[in-house]
Amino acid sequence: MDNSKQEITVDNLEQGSTADNSEQGKAEEVSLEQAIDLSKYPTAKVIATGYTAGAESTGKRPGDPAYGITYSGVKVRRDLYSTIAADLKIFPIGTILFIQGYGYGVVADTGGAIKGNKIDLYFETVRDVYEDWGMKEVTVYIVERGTGKLTEEMLTVLNEQESMQVFRQQYTD
Repeated sequence: MDNSKQEITVDNLEQGSTADNSEQGKAEEVSLEQAIDLSKYPTAKVIATGYTAGAESTGKRPGDPAYGITYSGVKVRRDLYSTIAADLKIFPIGTILFIQGYGYGVVADTGGAIKGNKIDLYFETVRDVYEDWGMKEVTVYIVERGTGKLTEEMLTVLNEQESMQVFRQQYTD
């Protein structure tokens, strides 16, 4: 029985196998942007800023019944699919975008200053907004156009499906 460990890499997952990398040294780390073929999706250039659930972004404080609740009714979250705000005339509720340097965002919210080609990305703290993001002009990939509806269940399913797919793939090969 061969007890040597096999390293799982993005390339191996795409090919449905693992490879013994003991002779190759460390596997090269691949970013999410590099691992996904984004060329098949339409793109848009946007100005992306960050926001939090706090008073500095929303005017709401913990204890307020609407604290952390988006326009669509779902709670804000930073996850594999995070909640973001957009101009609903451009990106309807439920639209899934891939934002370089941030990951997947699902349009769940609006904002007073979010008009036209602007989006607002959810972060858990003000510090995260400024240290991790700030304001950037980025290309977003429109993975799926929204229908105008997003529920907690839909967002949970998105996050569970993707993470469970990766988990299952790693342990079933």
